Amino acid sequence: MIITRSWLSEWINLDGITTDELAKTFNSIGLEVDRIVNYNVPKKIIFGKVLECQKHPNADKLNICKVDIGTSIRQIVCGASNIRAGLDVVVATIGAEMPSGLKIKPVKLRDVESEGMICSASEIGLEDTKDGILEIDSSIGKYKLGQEVCINPIFNDDLIEIELTANRGDCLSIRGIARDLSAAYDRPLKEGTIDDNEEKRVGIGRILALSHENNLNVNLSYKVIDLKNLTLPFVVKLRLAQIEENRESDIESIMLYATHSSGVILRAYDYDFFTQENNPLAKVALVSDDNGYASIIAKEKASTIGILQEDVSKVMKNDGIVLIEASYIPPDIISKKMQECKVPSGPMYYRTSRGSEPELNHGLNFCLEIIELNSSSLIYGGSIDLGDADRDTIISITKKEIDEIIGANINKVKITKIFKNLGFGTTKSSANNFVVSVPKFRHDITHKQDIVEEIVRLVGIDNIPSKAFTFTEENRLEDDYFVYKKKKIFRHKAAQSGFFESIHFVFDEKKVLKNYGFETVDESKELLNPIVNTLDTLRSTLLTGLLKAASNNSKNGYSSIKLFEIGSLFNSNREESTKMAILFSGDRESQNLSNAGKPLKIDFALFAQKVSDIIGDFELKNYTTKHSLSHHYQSAEVIINGESIGELFRVHPNVEDSYDLDVTYMCELDFEKLSYTLKTASKSSKYQASFKDLSIIMPQNMNYEKIKTTIDSADVNNLIRFYPVDKYSDDSLGDDMSLSIRFVLQSNDKTLEDEDITSSMESILDALKSELGVGLR
Repeated sequence: MIITRSWLSEWINLDGITTDELAKTFNSIGLEVDRIVNYNVPKKIIFGKVLECQKHPNADKLNICKVDIGTSIRQIVCGASNIRAGLDVVVATIGAEMPSGLKIKPVKLRDVESEGMICSASEIGLEDTKDGILEIDSSIGKYKLGQEVCINPIFNDDLIEIELTANRGDCLSIRGIARDLSAAYDRPLKEGTIDDNEEKRVGIGRILALSHENNLNVNLSYKVIDLKNLTLPFVVKLRLAQIEENRESDIESIMLYATHSSGVILRAYDYDFFTQENNPLAKVALVSDDNGYASIIAKEKASTIGILQEDVSKVMKNDGIVLIEASYIPPDIISKKMQECKVPSGPMYYRTSRGSEPELNHGLNFCLEIIELNSSSLIYGGSIDLGDADRDTIISITKKEIDEIIGANINKVKITKIFKNLGFGTTKSSANNFVVSVPKFRHDITHKQDIVEEIVRLVGIDNIPSKAFTFTEENRLEDDYFVYKKKKIFRHKAAQSGFFESIHFVFDEKKVLKNYGFETVDESKELLNPIVNTLDTLRSTLLTGLLKAASNNSKNGYSSIKLFEIGSLFNSNREESTKMAILFSGDRESQNLSNAGKPLKIDFALFAQKVSDIIGDFELKNYTTKHSLSHHYQSAEVIINGESIGELFRVHPNVEDSYDLDVTYMCELDFEKLSYTLKTASKSSKYQASFKDLSIIMPQNMNYEKIKTTIDSADVNNLIRFYPVDKYSDDSLGDDMSLSIRFVLQSNDKTLEDEDITSSMESILDALKSELGVGLR
């Protein structure tokens, strides 16, 4: 956003405030100053008046001018195309040193004496207005012939460019910047007025009619003016050059200037565009176009409100009847619409989408005042307005809340003044409660914290007393941390056991899942737009993903494949859970001297031990899986502390073949049921443990689980643990078999004697005999 000090002074009194102080204030209230340009016209450059202008006898493009410089009349030769008698101009007199370094001296041009130079804007260090020499008028204020130009504030000015944040569309105008300064300096805004003289003017309703559709979220206001002898003031030309803008016609230039000054989006329409033959009444229609945008139409589309004006409806002349439109659309609505359906936009869309000024009368009156001062135009009485009633955002906040957020006690009177100068309406429902009415131009203010931020930036962060930090220890470890920590621990354990982590999408191929008998997501809750056909559903198992990864490794020449994954699964209702899957395929170890280059294949017992190294001790129970990936006779349920947490099995040979895998074992565990608690120490006996083996005769069809349950329930003294070590069967045993069980016995009080061991063994045999009919071999 580009402003100048003189331009800003038209909206707020800056007496006693230097430009450097102004820049510091801007930075302190959140309006970051990007650059400052000082315009200092050199001495001996003065105001003059061209009294006579004649063609040079020896040069077609030169003119001989008689110029009144206040103290005398000088002859100056000038080559500007716009030089003519009657102009007030800027003259560099003899002895002046131009910004370019040129020193003005008496010269003879084509045999004609010249005493000075009539200057253009760029020649005296101002922005180039591209109009030839400067044509001075009353827009610069009072001046006298012969007076040095540098005394005038328009020529002794400072340009300030401000970098605005995306939410500060209210500061995309001189008035908006002045409003913030009003709050910072507690100085009132200068609000211009215009005397409508409504009773003496022709009513606008005689020549203009507006029809409209409803619920278009647009505020519009129209005025009509009969342009006559419009000239563009010098200040407008200069300032448009300073903000690096220009327009094709004078009326368009005034619209831009008034918009940049007031913040109101203004457009000028050619009146004839809206009229029909033999009917002087202009008919303007506001409708929703094919893309859903609010648009102005007549014979054809004239404009899209807030976005683009079509060339056919623009004013290209400085005489005739003109419609002037002021518009406002909430920025969130127009920005969202543009995201949904992008259309070509014009230069005003940036202001509309960031937030323009909703007080349309301010912009219209400012614009009309410029036109009246610089033309003999006729303004029609009244206006045609369309729009919803203003609905300001209401925020209630207490003095206590303000002080607690800021960390300091802010005076209530100061807070009230800040709200008032910012244009916020305030009432006090009680002594310490503010009810703040946020105006529409501050669409970014929606919460109490936003209100407090406005107070802080205008009080000044440096004016808020600092306080020492108070550190209060809080427990920041929440459930998410412990879930992460648990995953990390089990991942590290798996890696330490030689397994590599495999990571997959949470998607899988529904056809594959159904083929192997896994649960799939209900059709009503299925993915609407899968990324590819082979990932068309949420996975319900980790096993298929690991098999595919193992298959790829096998095809790449790996003979021993050890993989694991911890990830999310989804049931038919899309309810999420976390599982851990482990896979071991092929050789149990790498080829080396110890195995003569022919390592054994992985087997059930070794895989179970590997899984135990990762998750800890567990028990296995005979089990039949619900899917068809498993071998019918090598499947087991994994039990920890009496609770089932998953399954462990060999992959069915047919499945191994389909994935080009060697002997493969897998398990899938409920990760949430895996033990993850603090390590606790337990008492350990200092006395020697005793080992005792018993060989029992039992039916071949009897599960070991029954033996184990019977021994556990016997509650044998000094029995620490037991486990099977051998089994044997032959024809002499018939349908029975011999099972050898090793028992570990240990006392916390003494070294066990033979009598103690014998007593314990007899208790075990008695229990097996009475419960299962099983005895010694």
